[in-house]
Amino acid sequence: MTLHKFNLPDVGEGLTEAEIVSWKVKAGDTVAVNDVICEIETAKSLVELPSPFAGTVTELLVKEGVTVDVGTPIISVSDAAPSGATPAAPAAPAAAVEPATAPVEAPMYGKLEADTPDAGESAGRPAGGPLVGSGPKADAVKRRRRVAAPAAKPAAGTGPVAAPVPPAEPVEAHDIRISPESVAHAERPAAAESIDLRPTLGGAISGLVSRVLAKPPVRKIARDLGIDLSDVIPTGARGEVTREDLVSYQAQRDAEVDKADSFWGKTGRPQEQRIERIPVKGVRKATARAMVESAFAAPHVSIFVDVDASRTMEFVKRLKASRDFEGIKVSPLLILAKAVIWAAARNPSVNATWVDDPDGADSAEIHVKHYMNLGIAAATPRGLMVPNIKNAQDLSLKELALALNDLATTARAGKTQPAQMQGGTLTVTNIGALGIDTGTPIINPGEVAIVAFGTIKQKPWVLDGEVIPRWITTLGGSFDHRVVDGDLSARFMADVASILEEPALLLD
Repeated sequence: MTLHKFNLPDVGEGLTEAEIVSWKVKAGDTVAVNDVICEIETAKSLVELPSPFAGTVTELLVKEGVTVDVGTPIISVSDAAPSGATPAAPAAPAAAVEPATAPVEAPMYGKLEADTPDAGESAGRPAGGPLVGSGPKADAVKRRRRVAAPAAKPAAGTGPVAAPVPPAEPVEAHDIRISPESVAHAERPAAAESIDLRPTLGGAISGLVSRVLAKPPVRKIARDLGIDLSDVIPTGARGEVTREDLVSYQAQRDAEVDKADSFWGKTGRPQEQRIERIPVKGVRKATARAMVESAFAAPHVSIFVDVDASRTMEFVKRLKASRDFEGIKVSPLLILAKAVIWAAARNPSVNATWVDDPDGADSAEIHVKHYMNLGIAAATPRGLMVPNIKNAQDLSLKELALALNDLATTARAGKTQPAQMQGGTLTVTNIGALGIDTGTPIINPGEVAIVAFGTIKQKPWVLDGEVIPRWITTLGGSFDHRVVDGDLSARFMADVASILEEPALLLD
């Protein structure tokens, strides 16, 4: 019998320590090579560690919540099989590999700033729920072919008989705040929302395709409760959101609201005993250090511009109805991302880095980058994360939409890897997801520009001498004044605004 000890590795970017967040195995479990054994939090992100050994776990050497240095032994594995078990015993359930089409089961750590669900647009927000994000792509799920039931012969003198509606899925009783009226009305799906998933000629599906798989009754309940379906983790057989998923999500929301009633400590207790102390570590500690460095090292200048984004809203609506974008999350953030890439090519110095002389001499360089690693700021309970889309300038509009969807899904699941947050060149932060008009964002370290995307809402606007309602948003930009002066920042923001006002300019 050989005993192997697994030392905490450097998971990338020269990190020196990490916290053991949770163990996925316990002493006595059998593991195979590459089975996930634990989750660790570094200064960059949450990372799953695979086992380099196959055998039986003999001891967990570090407790959960403890921060250890790289190279510290964290687990020991014996190559001898446990008594009564075969060497090919299955790995722990937490390490099971899920099918590619399975829904994301990881907990949702928080909403992302770049998320722009459809529900937000109806309220005038460009980005619905607060990630940046969107759920798994609907077109990644294989749909079973459904055979329509034969239509009954109409009686003489009567009109055609409608096809029968498939019965809704059974739902167990749960204690959540759903009014009987909402459920009763939900049983009658609205005609505008009914979707025929049966294949049609050419593989096309009706233009009003849902971005998240769910039956009309489920959509009705979600709308009544104010739930954005893209925020709900689906568990249906085809990756669809079920009523049980809504029940679970609503129960979680209710629990969060209920906590507010007991938040304030008892007045009779000393104030010193009513202070909650939260250690600053991991991602939040690294982010705090970077933001302080950026705020005091780079002289920030911010400018703002109001934009008539009505044509962007119309363009997004047409993309959603397009067969080419079937099952792909589309939002105004997609057009903004494309606008930023387009405007940066016309004003290259916004896509750059200020580099001081490493020898401490009184000299520096400006490195203008002829590629775009577009960062999307994502606010999570673990801290601010800014994963970026590599070589975004090479992506078509559809490819960029898919990249934004993947980025959001990964970030929501807490699976963003350190490499995905390295090498950014320019960042977008979608504060409109929270209903905020604009702001003065802090530049991401190593960059010289950041664009804040405010909420889109209908406002009175003067057009051709007449005051009419239009979809208006406000863009805010912060720039490193050592690299980007006032004229350059104004031209860059004007170029971004021009695309939102007329997306057809992207065809030039």
